[in-house]
Amino acid sequence: MSIEKELYDELVDRIIKYHPTKDFSMLENAFNLAVSAHKGQLRKSGEPYIIHPLKVAYILADLELDMETIVSGILHDTIEDTQYSYDDIERIFGEEVANLVDGVTKLGRLSYSVSVSKEEIQAENYRKMFMAMAKDIRVILIKLADRLHNMRTLNYMTAAKQKEKAQETLDIYAPLANRLGISKVKVEMEDLCFKYLYPEEYKDLVAKIDLKREECLTYVNSIVAQLKEKMEESSIEGKVYGRNKHLFSIYKKMKNQNKTFDQIYDLFAVRAIVNTVRDCYAVLGIVHDMYKPMPGRFKDYIAMPKPNMYQSLHNTLIGPNGEPFEIQIRTFEMHRTSEYGIAAHWKYKEGGSSNTTASEQEKLSWLRQILEWQTSMSDNKEFMDTLKTDLNIYDDQVYAFTPQGDVLSLPAGSTPIDFAYMIHTAVGNKMVGARVNGKIVTFDYKIKNGDRIEILTSQNSKGPGSDWLNLAKSSQARTKINQWFKKELKEENIIKGRELLAADAKKKGFVLADLMKPEWIDAIYRKYAFKSWDAICAGVGFGGIKEGQIINRLIEEYRKETKKNQTAEDIIKKMEETAAIKHTPRSKSRSGVIVKGVGDVAVRFSHCCNPVPGDEIVGFVTRGRGVSIHRTDCVNIINLNEFERHRLIDAEWDTECKRDMSFTAEVKIICGDRVGLVLDISKAIADEGILIKSFNTRTTKDGTSILNVIMVIKDTDQLEKICTKFKNIPSVDEIERVSG
Repeated sequence: MSIEKELYDELVDRIIKYHPTKDFSMLENAFNLAVSAHKGQLRKSGEPYIIHPLKVAYILADLELDMETIVSGILHDTIEDTQYSYDDIERIFGEEVANLVDGVTKLGRLSYSVSVSKEEIQAENYRKMFMAMAKDIRVILIKLADRLHNMRTLNYMTAAKQKEKAQETLDIYAPLANRLGISKVKVEMEDLCFKYLYPEEYKDLVAKIDLKREECLTYVNSIVAQLKEKMEESSIEGKVYGRNKHLFSIYKKMKNQNKTFDQIYDLFAVRAIVNTVRDCYAVLGIVHDMYKPMPGRFKDYIAMPKPNMYQSLHNTLIGPNGEPFEIQIRTFEMHRTSEYGIAAHWKYKEGGSSNTTASEQEKLSWLRQILEWQTSMSDNKEFMDTLKTDLNIYDDQVYAFTPQGDVLSLPAGSTPIDFAYMIHTAVGNKMVGARVNGKIVTFDYKIKNGDRIEILTSQNSKGPGSDWLNLAKSSQARTKINQWFKKELKEENIIKGRELLAADAKKKGFVLADLMKPEWIDAIYRKYAFKSWDAICAGVGFGGIKEGQIINRLIEEYRKETKKNQTAEDIIKKMEETAAIKHTPRSKSRSGVIVKGVGDVAVRFSHCCNPVPGDEIVGFVTRGRGVSIHRTDCVNIINLNEFERHRLIDAEWDTECKRDMSFTAEVKIICGDRVGLVLDISKAIADEGILIKSFNTRTTKDGTSILNVIMVIKDTDQLEKICTKFKNIPSVDEIERVSG
């Protein structure tokens, strides 16, 4: 039996455990299609690619998700990596599956641009992720399963790639799983990240735990046996067992509390799962009768659930031999929610309905908040910083009471400012003071569990202070404060923004007034969702968007217009040539390039960017050497000063010219070093009948190989085809076209 068939049978067996139907026809069709579509494709490990989507589907089945989600997990790479299209998937499996597969595909499709930084690309990808989540949360569940399996097989990546993926997972994906309440995924992701980000600390901790494992398990098992006996005497049905604390949580505790391994006592914990909430508190009473609780360590997440709706009773007690241990007490339903989070609500429904209930919508209220504040942030660095903070901030919370007795959950370290904006925006904007437990406190007071907080307001308040953004802990409060400043200080921001825009334009050799053509400004409105020029100035003055972003876009529009309106006569005059060249419309070219308006002039291709048929090109009129052809994204063209820009002239490839011409193109291949790598790349080039002009390779200290290959090709189609072949070679991580 093939390995893919074995994995498929395991998947079916896992689904049967919770799925109420025996109709697996859609699953079988997806399996057969994926096997066919991915035939011949290999992962970096060298194993058949089909293993990856099947493992992703198994993770989704392990979360007990509906059939549509599991089928989409099997198909999640088909639209991107095979010949199948969205229409094909929709025709075979229906619109719901097609939308899920398409949603996951779009999340993995990063923009490519030499002028866009990696951070900006990453930020835009996360923006797309949250928009996709808002449409159907199952898209992100598939993405989490995809990332988890990639983390499980990270050992086949280069050391640099391992650290990059692990850091991204620790910053975004693990906290995202936590916010969705899926502890099974969150815990495994964190431990895998720990392994690759801190390998020495990881090995050391594993070795130390192994030495204490038997002793700790014996101790915990004795407590489990005693508790089971007492519960049976009280006629409380349930399950009691010992569990390991996961590695990364132990490491974080040692680091955050500055403790050595020997000072960590709760390496193993006891968990009791019962039928009802009443039984939870009854078991708590039994445990308190048996052992002495440690002061200040009791947490009631049943009465006050975490933001991801996690519920449980937590307490630390002194065991029979004087050593402390932790116990968690919850119902079976709470345990399911803890393990599966939002995924627990996608158990199979007849008809495949994915509509969320009011309870599920409550769990996703934080997602709506993220969508709200991300739309007001144009700066990608600010967006990424806020996102990481917002996702990680809820690991620890404090619970405080309003004067009416309502409980509010806030990030640890919150101040009365956060509390005020949690109640209502108007309360925060009109706040002039706060009382905690009846006493007036300063705005930087750190709220503690159980505090009773009263916010003092006044209609004469001038609004938030300039230091409130530094004092507020939650992204919700900071967003509301930012919105107030934008609105109330609009005139000041408009003036400041105009000054910043004018200064940036001047620095780049332009006068702002020359860039203010209505249709160019309309392009800004469309790109950044502004409604007026004053709104743009206010956004710049406030710091919501950088002046450089606006000016660069206006300059881009200006250059398009300038190139469009240039005539051959203008260019010739600037060349200071003595002989007049007659205007020739469109003539046949010997070079394969038509320089608009000047006929078949002497043309040479620049070596700085090596343009190839299919690239967007532009001509640069030289003195005495004709026209030099560059790619429009060539760094030398982008960095021309304003005077030299007058020497640019439109050029295009002559599609009617039947020629047997060849061009050089250089690509940089970044990959993991291994035996046979150069041979595989050379073979791929030879198979395409491409001539190698230059081949240079070097290896960095972390084991990454960087290969620069200059090839003789016919056009961009041939270049894209060979680059696709490079991507499918094991160990290859990135391919980049060299320019400038």
